[in-house]
Amino acid sequence: MTAQKDIKILLVNENMTITELARRMSEVSGKKFTRNGISQKLIKGTLRYDELELICEALGYKIEYKKQNNP
Repeated sequence: MTAQKDIKILLVNENMTITELARRMSEVSGKKFTRNGISQKLIKGTLRYDELELICEALGYKIEYKKQNNP
């Protein structure tokens, strides 16, 4: 699964639009984010890791790494 698909799932789970996500990202970061800008990054697959972190923060999530138990 890609980060883009994960974000879309989180938006559905939170009953949130990309427009609302952009507004929250702008509030959290102090930078201007738009629905179109976020949509284009999701479509093109050009989302940066720091943007993913910001999206997670705006949605109330965090990224976590978990070591797998390999035999």
